[in-house]
Amino acid sequence: MARWRWRSLVVLIYVVIGIYVAWVYDYITPAILKDIAEALLAVFLWFLVLLGVDLHIGG
Repeated sequence: MARWRWRSLVVLIYVVIGIYVAWVYDYITPAILKDIAEALLAVFLWFLVLLGVDLHIGG
């Protein structure tokens, strides 16, 4: 069990560092984050989309 926790921690640290590097080198931008957030809202709240609710963030 402890071995699994260490592997999970290493993977988490690896991903966090990767996200940071991608942010610093402008592979991840606020516009991309906004698009991803809108897409996730549409996926999880699809029934509101069918009812005509606008899930676009900021306009």
